[in-house]
Amino acid sequence: MNYSEAISWLYSTQTFGIKLGLENPTRLLREYLAFPRHTTKVIQVAGTNGKGSTCAFIDSLARATGSRTGLFTSPHLVSYRERIQVSGQQMPEETIAKGLSELRELVKDWEHHPTFFELTLALAMRYFYEQECELIVLEVGMGGRFDATTAVPSDVAVLTPVDLDHQQWLGDTLTAIAGEKSAIFREGKPAISAPQAPEAARIIEQTANQTRSPLTWISEPLRGYPLGLLGEHQASNAAVALEALYAAGFEMNYDVVLSGLSKATHPGRFEIISPNEDQSIILDIAHNPHATRSLVASLRKHFPKQKPALIFGAAGSKEIDPMLEMLEEVAGEIHFTPINSPRSTPTDTLFEHTPEQGKERCRQHSNVKAALLACEKAPLVLVTGSAFLVGETKALLEESEHLASSQ
Repeated sequence: MNYSEAISWLYSTQTFGIKLGLENPTRLLREYLAFPRHTTKVIQVAGTNGKGSTCAFIDSLARATGSRTGLFTSPHLVSYRERIQVSGQQMPEETIAKGLSELRELVKDWEHHPTFFELTLALAMRYFYEQECELIVLEVGMGGRFDATTAVPSDVAVLTPVDLDHQQWLGDTLTAIAGEKSAIFREGKPAISAPQAPEAARIIEQTANQTRSPLTWISEPLRGYPLGLLGEHQASNAAVALEALYAAGFEMNYDVVLSGLSKATHPGRFEIISPNEDQSIILDIAHNPHATRSLVASLRKHFPKQKPALIFGAAGSKEIDPMLEMLEEVAGEIHFTPINSPRSTPTDTLFEHTPEQGKERCRQHSNVKAALLACEKAPLVLVTGSAFLVGETKALLEESEHLASSQ
């Protein structure tokens, strides 16, 4: 298969849905010879908010030490290749095509066909093995206990802030979700956690005690260093990332930390794009109330005197009421659009959930392109509410092809 054919085949596997469990990914990693080398360190990152940014900081810090790194994140915003990077370089198309061709042949007769996410993980891990990565950073896709990434033996487990998300899979309470996410802790291996709500912290402490994992709580954000990622919450993510690398045995001096933190990048996290000299567009994938709160704080810090035109779209299961309440306070015009997902929330529904005082500023559009056109004269535009929306917007601004995935 060429790259286009390989990606088409991989996307066809999304019909198998999401299957939480470790038996299939373990078999896939074993038969595809994709487990990490014995000399390679692995850091696994779970949580509800800040996983991707924390992974980006860890990767950038490790690269600043001169180490060869493998970074696995999800979902991608524009290009599938964003998910798999070695030392900051995306996996080449021809290498992806070759790997997916091998994987299709390997699993063609399996009774339980691997999912899109499991195949992507195997593809990444084999590539990291072949590239002789010294550190692999794995972002958990969903939960932790039965996420495919947990089939990979890790040296350090990291928890970013835990909040309600994916309740249909992980449970309806913060206690249940914290239990699923802290299940990535490995016997006797270090665990690092960002500050958590009391009920989540209690479960995390219990899991660490049970697995005899030395648990380090990061209570204060990291100050005094310029960060490559904008946003008030990024100082906390940077502090967690720094401690995770120390726990993995990496030695860093001031210059290394300065370089690593300042050069970190991750698309769609308070990312500012200027399509022309008269306009700035902020892209942020805030998709739940906790993330929206951080976004609003960042907006007030970096643009204290401006009320952006808001372009908002969401998936059906999201808690849109508190999100829209916070965003309405800081927005000027409000533009609703569907997102490129079967679970897209209708714009009529978004309007109904808008606070009364903001409804007169609302407009509904048939697609993202129309919403952007309506905002072409606004000096500041904020696009948020869904990774699908941010990805499609970024692709339109960059005039590139956009192929979203559900995993």
